[in-house]
Parts: sequence; structure tokens; C-alpha cells
Amino acid sequence: MAETEPEAAAAPAAEAVVEAEKYDMDVEAKEENGGSKRPREEETEDPTKKLKVDKSVEEERLENLEGSEKVDEEKKVGSGPVSVGPKNFGSSVEMFDYFYKLLHSWSTNLNLNKYEHIVLLDLLKKGHSEPDRKIGTGIRAFQIRFHPQFKSRCFFVIREDGSSDDFSFRKCVDHILPLPENMQVKHGANKDLARGGKGGGGGGKGGGQGRGRGRGGKKY
Repeated sequence: MAETEPEAAAAPAAEAVVEAEKYDMDVEAKEENGGSKRPREEETEDPTKKLKVDKSVEEERLENLEGSEKVDEEKKVGSGPVSVGPKNFGSSVEMFDYFYKLLHSWSTNLNLNKYEHIVLLDLLKKGHSEPDRKIGTGIRAFQIRFHPQFKSRCFFVIREDGSSDDFSFRKCVDHILPLPENMQVKHGANKDLARGGKGGGGGGKGGGQGRGRGRGGKKY
């Protein structure tokens, strides 16, 4: 009986060993299955990541294209830099603002200082369609005067021979760097104003003379 008891005790121990081995095998099998599933999951994720990368690259290209179009558009409306005499301007609007403020801040019928003289002379040379005709015998001074026809402030050149002539700083700026469309001078606008001014004044005078002659005619 003493020999059978150890044998009976050994049997459950053997069974426990077998069960442990089976458990280990199941764990290994699960790990292997899990390992085989992970690469598949990674394979399914890769195309999505690739699409995201491709999309971001495409979006970046579109942004770059839009950026270049904006730069081209800015160039069309007159982006600088450009120098006029000792002054540097970053755009046509900046240049326009400078001369506009000068036109409305300086006293009329007074020679501009030497610095502004150099700037305006270079503006005239670079921007006017006929600078030699405007300069003539040479410019002694620049002044701001009220235009006799348009009744508005305007830059005038005072030549060495004493003659004077007006010029449009807006046209000069637009010739150097194109202004935005809403700031450009409409072709023939000044001529229409001039005709209107002359016509109005002339009409008034003519009308008066006509009425006088008419009345005189009636008297005869």
C-alpha cells in the first residue's frame, strides 16, 4: 500500500504538467495569430497614410500655385521697389500717396525745397510721356498752383525762361508703376473737364454777348 500511494500522487502531477504544456502551446498559438494579424492591420493602414501624405503634397502644390498667382497679380497693379530721386517706394499706391500728400500739404505759389525738387524732377523724367517738352529750357523750380481750368491743386514746372506748365503726378506714377484700375486716370477725362470748363465759361460769355447782340438787334 505504501508503494501505490506515491504512484497515485504522481498521476495528478503528470496531468498538471500536460495541462501546463497545452496552455503554453495555446498562448504561443495566440501570439502567433496575433502577430500575423498585426502586419495585416499595418498593411491596411499604410494606404491611408499614403493617401494623406499625397493629399497634403497636392494641397501644398495648390497653395504654392495660388501664392504665385497672387504675386503675379501684385506685379500687375504695380509692386516695387522703385526709386524716384532719393526716395524708394514699395508700390505704386505708396508712391501715389507720397505725392498726393505733398500736393495738399505744401503752400501754393511757393517754390518747393531742394529735396522735393529732385524727387519731382526724376518723377517727370521717368514718368512723363514727353519729359523734354515739359522741361524745355530747364526747370528753375516746382510750385503747387490752382489749375486755371479745373480749379484744383496741381504741380507746375517753372522754367528758366519764366514760362510755366502743369503736369499730372498721377499719370507719371501710373507710367512708372501701374496703379490699381480704380486709381487710374480715365482717358479723355481731363479733356472733357477742360471742354466743359471752356464751354461753360465760353457759353456764359457767348450767351451774354449773344443776348447783348440780340437785344441790340431788337433795338435796331
